[in-house]
Amino acid sequence: MMIVALIAIFYFFMIRPQQRKQKEIRKFREGLNVGDRVITAGGIYGKIRAVKENTITLEIADNVRISIDKGSVYPSAAQAQESANDSAK
Repeated sequence: MMIVALIAIFYFFMIRPQQRKQKEIRKFREGLNVGDRVITAGGIYGKIRAVKENTITLEIADNVRISIDKGSVYPSAAQAQESANDSAK
């Protein structure tokens, strides 16, 4: 009985929140649009200039564009704060 309770605790406090966070990140990546500000996993801030199936073109400075994988993109700090405020309401 204790083992079942321990597994349930792990599920509700560790596994389920992680799955929810991954779902939100996946939803964000599917909704990327030209003009959105993002940050890469490597810490590069930029503005999206083109979106393809698996990659995006990111403008990091005037006339400096790089192509990166969609999996390495996260919302910028400002967008993350806005979405946190929206979900708190």
